Amino acid sequence: MSENIVIHNYDVSREHRNKRNGNPSFVLWFTGLSGSGKSTIANKVEQALFEKQMQTYSLDGDNIRSGINKGLGFTKIDRQENLRRIAEVAKLFVDAGMITIAAFVSPLKSDRQQVKDIIGDQDFVEIFVDTSLEECERRDVKGLYKKARAGEIENFTGITAPYEAPENPQIKIETEHTSIEEAVEQVLKYIEENYRNQ
Repeated sequence: MSENIVIHNYDVSREHRNKRNGNPSFVLWFTGLSGSGKSTIANKVEQALFEKQMQTYSLDGDNIRSGINKGLGFTKIDRQENLRRIAEVAKLFVDAGMITIAAFVSPLKSDRQQVKDIIGDQDFVEIFVDTSLEECERRDVKGLYKKARAGEIENFTGITAPYEAPENPQIKIETEHTSIEEAVEQVLKYIEENYRNQ
């Protein structure tokens, strides 16, 4: 950090915001292959939390890349920077008192660890949306797998770029055996059991 940068401390703290909001703030980080169901489940989780009067905000890959990260590509270095910026934004939302819902492929363990280090271990909930490559290709919601197989997309996770599955996620959702409603309940149960007294 530059010696000319001085961190400013404000009188209104995260604790004050959490108290007024009536809920703790933390990050639900959904990771999985493209087409695994991350965004669908994340959206339904936010809706359920919002209906419980909790303060929430969602960050999603395509939305972020159309704005703050629109200048980044899909090389390894650009993906790292993409996730670093997202983690910093998520950290700000946590400080603002929001339950922050992030849905990103985030394929490499090292990148997810960097995200966790930025956000903070106690505020980071890793949710692995575990869906086989075969099922994701069958769904091919955006037609991306077809393009990747045809060589039209470089560095596509699962085809020409690796996906390193989380080894010990706090939550693992196997979408081929779990309905969306069951997945949402799984996440809500975890929140209830781990954050209800905060």
